[in-house]
Amino acid sequence: MYQDIRSVRVWGSPLDSAVDQAVTCASHGRVVQSLLMADHHKGYSQPVGGVMVYDGQISPSGVGYDIGCGNKAVRTDVTLKDIKRKLPKIMDEIAQTISFGIGRQNQETVDHELFDDASWQLFDEIDASTRDTFLELARKQLGTVGSGNHFVDLFVEEATNQIWIANHFGSRGFGHKTASGFLNLAKGKAFHDKVGGERMEDVPTLFELDSDLGDMYFQAMTLAGRYAYAGRDYVIDKVLSILRAHATFTVHNHHNFAWKETHNGKEVVVVRKGATPNAPGQWGFIGGSMGDESVIVQGKDTEENKAAYYSTVHGAGRIMSRTQAAGKMNWKTKQRRGGEISPKQMKDALTSYGVELRGGGTDESPFVYKKLKTVLKAHKDTLDVKHILRPIGVCMAGANEFDPYKD
Repeated sequence: MYQDIRSVRVWGSPLDSAVDQAVTCASHGRVVQSLLMADHHKGYSQPVGGVMVYDGQISPSGVGYDIGCGNKAVRTDVTLKDIKRKLPKIMDEIAQTISFGIGRQNQETVDHELFDDASWQLFDEIDASTRDTFLELARKQLGTVGSGNHFVDLFVEEATNQIWIANHFGSRGFGHKTASGFLNLAKGKAFHDKVGGERMEDVPTLFELDSDLGDMYFQAMTLAGRYAYAGRDYVIDKVLSILRAHATFTVHNHHNFAWKETHNGKEVVVVRKGATPNAPGQWGFIGGSMGDESVIVQGKDTEENKAAYYSTVHGAGRIMSRTQAAGKMNWKTKQRRGGEISPKQMKDALTSYGVELRGGGTDESPFVYKKLKTVLKAHKDTLDVKHILRPIGVCMAGANEFDPYKD
């Protein structure tokens, strides 16, 4: 059950910094309801794990820079027995085939029907070259994963021994430049001006949904979301090919996005930042850490889920910052110093849990996240856990990859 704290509906143990931020968000614009899921923590303008419900407004800072970041998970027709001996080689192949890291381009030219869509014409309103510039970037980066907490994982569902594949990333550089451009316009700058440093304490940027700028942003956000879906589809297909497997069940959704939805008989805009849609009957994937279970869930038709505006967590939630875990990075020497988690601690934990890791740093180790069971317990009346998945292979960007996106 949630608590009502200063008119914010809060699931799980309240973090004062995130609650304060949600209260600030609720005091700007036409806010219908402010909510925090159980994995909440402080973010940029809007808390991660935060949900803001607006009357006729949309917040590009609430959606964030990684527009359409989300998860895709598929159950395959292969079992652990089929791949157990080959797992190290399979993980090597995934790491070599999929491009991880900031600003990376795909290793092959990828064509997709989305690139021929008329929606790209909306960028002609910026200037004559933006559409071509964004299309070129999007083509080059389709199917690249990025860094930070973005991953491609293999899981076993121990109840059936079936292998699952899941990934987590968003709209890459295209989405980031789209978000930056619209935030610039909101500040009276040119779309392509250099973006100044955003502060976590900045109040949300809001557009009227029926204004020219609001409508244009909604269209651009929707396109970036479709691009994120296409990228996750591409990566899952690549891993299915490596496994010589077929998908038998699919779960796919965003958690950094804004939706037009009807709640309590009224159309509203629901901005979920690090929060997963969870309507009755809707399927979702919720990831734990690389040393913890992940789950496939389905939304319940309950009063509490209705009170949550059909939203739930997107992960376990951090309890330790990247710098606290891994230490402060000297970008000249590419060395970190002062971290609380050592590479040996991380390696020993993953070995005991039976995980093959490629890439990843101590800032993404199991020690920096809450236990997913604890987080899910706070939402037990809003969702059903349908499948429990144990990670056996984790692939991420390298430990010292600079990550400006954070989440």
